[in-house]
Amino acid sequence: MTSPEVVLVHGLFHQPEHLQALADALSRAGATVQTPRLHRGSLEADTAAVQAVVDRCGSAPTIVGHSYGGAVITGVHGAERLVFMAAFVPDVGESCAGLGGPEAPVNSWVRPHPDGGSFVPADAATDLFYADCGPADAERAVALLVPQASGHGRGIARHAAWKQVPSHYVVCTADRAMSPELQHRLAARCTSSQVIDASHSPYISQPELLAGIIMDS
Repeated sequence: MTSPEVVLVHGLFHQPEHLQALADALSRAGATVQTPRLHRGSLEADTAAVQAVVDRCGSAPTIVGHSYGGAVITGVHGAERLVFMAAFVPDVGESCAGLGGPEAPVNSWVRPHPDGGSFVPADAATDLFYADCGPADAERAVALLVPQASGHGRGIARHAAWKQVPSHYVVCTADRAMSPELQHRLAARCTSSQVIDASHSPYISQPELLAGIIMDS
């Protein structure tokens, strides 16, 4: 029997390493997991990077997008199904910045980086992204954050894969980076959804729960 394939797609300021606990939990559940690296310069380039991974899969994978990663997976072809966790679900012509609006919770913590782009200060990142994570896990996650080049969040979706394949949304009710109200609105675009008591990063605080959701969705 062929192992189910899962592609995990991280969000802004993050790296594949942030998703390692979830990748490990999925592997233990029998999945073959790939976690491509984004930060390619634009939404279009990030989508192309994920598309290249999907094209190499032996079977149509489940593609999981977190936060900005939801916009990335929206543009990818060839998924068996999509899972959005605390993620943007743009329609054609929409962007993350437009959906989140100027009052998005994360906006007040984003700062210009001396070398260009932007970053989230370490002293704010724990509360913003990892409020329900253990201290050691949160400290590691903060240390892994990277500066973000400008423009990704303003990238416009050119394709809405969630209109063609089954999709599932995981709403995180204790999220301090992305409004749970917005998440509920975006979840209504998906085939199915559920609500969990989690911060912005349940793949760190509740990886086994997320793995079960991904394998069963």
